[in-house]
Amino acid sequence: MKIERIQPGPNQESVWDYPRPAIAEAISATIRVEFAGQTIAETQSAVRTLETSHPPTYYIPYQDIMTSALRPNPHRSLCEWKGQARYFDLELGDVYSELACWSFADPTEPFRSIKDHVAFYPSRVDACFLNGERAQAQPGGFYGGWITSSIVGPFKGEPGTLHW
Repeated sequence: MKIERIQPGPNQESVWDYPRPAIAEAISATIRVEFAGQTIAETQSAVRTLETSHPPTYYIPYQDIMTSALRPNPHRSLCEWKGQARYFDLELGDVYSELACWSFADPTEPFRSIKDHVAFYPSRVDACFLNGERAQAQPGGFYGGWITSSIVGPFKGEPGTLHW
C-alpha cells in the first residue's frame, strides 16, 4: 500500500516528518482537558511525543491534573519505545469514563520526561484543547493522538493502517 503524504501548509507539520523511533519534547503550549463539565487538567508544561504517522500525544504533569478524578485500572499495555503503560478510569460525580487516560510509571530512558505525567484520550473525555483549539481524536480506539489544524496526515489508526 502506497501512502500519500499530505503536504503541510504554512504553520503545519506533517506526521510523516516525525521520527521513528519516537521522541518526547517539552512544549509550552496551553493544554486543557475537560471532563464532566469541568476542567480536570490544564498546563503550559506538557510533553508531547512524536512518532511517524501519529498525531502528537500530550502528557500533562500530575500537579496540573485533578488527580482525585483518576481511578487506577488494572489494564496494562507495552509500548516498544516508552515501556509499560498503566491506565486510569475517570470518575467525577456520577460521570465515569473507562480507560480514559494512561501514564508510564517507569518509562525508558529516552522518555524519562513523561514520568509523573498523564495522557488523555480525546475520545474518552468531553474535550481536549491545544492553545484553545479543540483537538479531534486519532482514528481507531488504541492510539491517543490529538489532531489539530497544525498537523496533516494521513494518520495511523484508520482501517487498513495496522501495518504501516
